[in-house]
Amino acid sequence: MTKLIRYLKPFGLSIVLIVGLLFGQAWAELELPAYMQNIVDVGLQNNGIESDVYPVLSQKTMQGYLLFATPAQARQIEDAYKLVTPKDATARQKEDIPALKTEPVYMLNEDISKTERERLMDTWQVLELCAMAVHESKTPVAVNEQTLPVIQKQAKRIMDEQGGSLLDSMQAQMLKREYETLGVDLESMQQNYIIHGGLVMLGFTLVSAVCAIAVGFLTARLAAGFSRHVRKDVFKKVTGFSQQNFQHFSTSTLITRTTNDVQQVQMALMMILRIVLYAPIIGIGALVHVLESEADLTWIIALTIVVLLSLVGTLFLLVMPKFKIMQKLTDALNRVVQEILDGMPVIRAFNRQEVEQEKFSTRNRDITKVSLFTTRTMSLMMPLMMFVLNGTTLLILWFGAKQVDLGQIQIGSIMAFMQYSMQVIMAFLMLTAVSIMLPRANVSAQRINDVLVAPDYVVETKSPKPFDEHKRGVVRFDHVSFKYPDASEYVLQDVDFETKPGEMTAFIGSTGSGKSTLINLVPRFYDVTQGAIYVDGQNIQDVLASDLREKIGYVPQKGVLLSGTIESNLKYASETAGEDVIEQALDISQSTSFVSEKPKGIHSEIAQGGTNVSGGQRQRLSIARAIVKKPEIYIFDDSFSALDYETDARLREALMKKARADQSTILVVAQRISTILDAEQIIVLDEGKVVGKGTHEQLMKTCRVYQEIALSQLSKEELGYAA
Repeated sequence: MTKLIRYLKPFGLSIVLIVGLLFGQAWAELELPAYMQNIVDVGLQNNGIESDVYPVLSQKTMQGYLLFATPAQARQIEDAYKLVTPKDATARQKEDIPALKTEPVYMLNEDISKTERERLMDTWQVLELCAMAVHESKTPVAVNEQTLPVIQKQAKRIMDEQGGSLLDSMQAQMLKREYETLGVDLESMQQNYIIHGGLVMLGFTLVSAVCAIAVGFLTARLAAGFSRHVRKDVFKKVTGFSQQNFQHFSTSTLITRTTNDVQQVQMALMMILRIVLYAPIIGIGALVHVLESEADLTWIIALTIVVLLSLVGTLFLLVMPKFKIMQKLTDALNRVVQEILDGMPVIRAFNRQEVEQEKFSTRNRDITKVSLFTTRTMSLMMPLMMFVLNGTTLLILWFGAKQVDLGQIQIGSIMAFMQYSMQVIMAFLMLTAVSIMLPRANVSAQRINDVLVAPDYVVETKSPKPFDEHKRGVVRFDHVSFKYPDASEYVLQDVDFETKPGEMTAFIGSTGSGKSTLINLVPRFYDVTQGAIYVDGQNIQDVLASDLREKIGYVPQKGVLLSGTIESNLKYASETAGEDVIEQALDISQSTSFVSEKPKGIHSEIAQGGTNVSGGQRQRLSIARAIVKKPEIYIFDDSFSALDYETDARLREALMKKARADQSTILVVAQRISTILDAEQIIVLDEGKVVGKGTHEQLMKTCRVYQEIALSQLSKEELGYAA
């Protein structure tokens, strides 16, 4: 995956936005358990009264607490409060505190600082515990200078033993009783607190939802853009492949890597941006809250993670090797399907459907077997994870209930702890689930990168040179030798010849003699191993391949047509070609007759691969396409093999007439002697070596290999040859 990170550079801003939104979503999610805890502990149990410094106190309560205060504590309290009489109270104060209508009440100073407020809170808790200890004592205790230090010491010990949330609850209960004494409407206070808390939780939920939706939108857009760029570069790389590259990458694997593998990486990228980045954020945040919680249950989280790691590690070891096998099996299945579809006429002709079906079934069973293993193994993960998750919940409830029973923690705190624990565990589960998917995506990314970094066997020069216009149409092989990469034997050895404009140079020889290889060296489908090829006076390795191919009209051995119309296929060579040029090309290629018979003429549809026209028609249209280009050099790689003798003769005659008029060079690979009888130069190849060079008449006198080929096809009379 890391090898494709460079494709994320254009999406830097989107990634920053996604990370920011993930932090926003995590923040909102982490706030919810805390508010839920407050609603349970404060809203439901304490009537909405939060643990705090007494905001108001009756005279009786103040005097009662001051009995347990040290002189310093008494001064601290007296400085923090002021006595408000019914005469001094405002109408709003009397409405909120009904007791103010008839009696004075102590009220907390509004300008008290936060530090003083915290110190005052500790003082009140000590005094409350002192009062509680004396009240609950089985024997009467007199409060005086001698007993007060003992009572306060006992109160502070209780503070140290009890949890903070329990002390807060006790403080809230004290405040509740005081509010009841002062006539405050506790029911309204509780209702307002719960409604406010619920609205805040709803707000956080909306924030989380908005962030999640925005992250989903940005992630989908980013992943789709990433895949678009990767597919574009893969396709661009493949279009620049030389023939050597296609020996390493089959068509089926290139299709799989451009589609299935890119899709796997795209899905993994979405998982990374939505889960892998989010899980640590929410997990670490929740873990901080867990560690800050008063519940001493962190060991349950640690135990759960250890168990989950063991399960995931086992599944990971079982499944990961299978992902590599699955991608290779996908290549093999695609290869079989492509081969069967391409060879369907032959398969039907020999009644081999059952054999090919069995071949397909074998590949299909192989990939199904591996897929079932990985799917079944992965399907175990969710039930096991849920079992562990539910077990964790039971452990938290079991041990948490004991702490609640002992008075060490409140119910809301346990509920919040459970929520935070689930967030930690779910974050871990998300990471583990993705970790199972990432290996397959990593395999796909490696396969894609293999294409992108494949060596360029045909390397473009950095300092291209211009062609010599005075040598237009001249092709010269200067002692050229060639062998395929990693091969030990040469396919061509010391080939040396030169062509002339307006003339035909033909290549003939037995099967495997290197004719097609030689002709494919001219447009640089391969680069020579030794020697050099010159076109228009310039070494073809010193010019741009695009400039070189602009001079060439190439017709392959197998006529190739693209989906579209006859016109679009002919204009593939030159988009600006006019109707007169197209008509001339159809006439020369002997295609006018069958094209005119079609209802739509040149606008007739051509199916993918040209399957709706015959082999001879496909070959003639391929020749017409090359003619439309008006090239300096025509290359025909056995391109007349599907034509009958009469059509072949007419086509060659018309083609030679045009070539001489345009001073174009024609290079022809042929199997039939009749195709090249009139060639100005014939090169005879045998096992990659030139064994004859000259005209037909010259070779019939001097080249034994040519004589054998000629006599095997035509009679002596037809050849005008006397033994």
